[in-house]
Amino acid sequence: MSRHYLMCAPVHFDVTEKSNPWMRPDHVVDRERALSQWHTLVEVYERLGHRVSLLDPVPGLPDMVFTANGAVVVGGRAFVARFRSATRQPESAAHQRWLESTRYDVAMSEGIGEGEGDFLFTGRHVLAGTGFRTDHATHLEAQEFLGYPVISLRLADECFYHLDTALLPLDADTIAYYPGAFSAGSRRLLERLYPDALLATAEDAGHFGLNAISDGHHVVVPSDSTRFADHLRDRGYEPIPVDLSEFRASGGGPKCCTLELRPAAE
Repeated sequence: MSRHYLMCAPVHFDVTEKSNPWMRPDHVVDRERALSQWHTLVEVYERLGHRVSLLDPVPGLPDMVFTANGAVVVGGRAFVARFRSATRQPESAAHQRWLESTRYDVAMSEGIGEGEGDFLFTGRHVLAGTGFRTDHATHLEAQEFLGYPVISLRLADECFYHLDTALLPLDADTIAYYPGAFSAGSRRLLERLYPDALLATAEDAGHFGLNAISDGHHVVVPSDSTRFADHLRDRGYEPIPVDLSEFRASGGGPKCCTLELRPAAE
């Protein structure tokens, strides 16, 4: 089924602070290379039959390319992020304006919550991360607004600061995740909910293999996540490798660059 994604060109992309362990403020961003890699990602989505809409980049907001963090959109309702980092807080207004202009039912998070970085829709419920970026109380806000059960998961390793670095919904029934990223209780919960999950290794997660996009068959993964791609093939999925190495200096991959827009019909 065709998907609809919101993306933002990295014309102002830079690494200006260290708000997660992967960020390298000493890295000199090759913006031309970043733009080329981003355009390739857009072309991959369009080749797979998906629709891409564009959010206008705003000068002075170097992380706007990571649109996934700006909201979570389910059933035509958009729960807009409230960022923990002061640098990123103005991104919320840009997302809110775009979503309202395209007639989504929009609510701004009252608590700290970072969009699809920590809220992943599976088709039946929302898996929600807490521990580093998103406050647990915001999970309740999201449940009330979106109208889907929200299942809280505690992240326990700061290298996996957002849920979308540690867990990937593959289809309505299957996820992949890295157990080492979660608290003991959250691991037990995931084992009960998804006994047939694809368990990623530390190497898979370290290559940002889980920061990927699945349409239920094709899985767009970082090009250096070769072992994880093999695991996906073994499960019947088709991995599509993309090189987003320029964004790794900020802790980002395909998922970070992609916000899925789910219409009211779903």
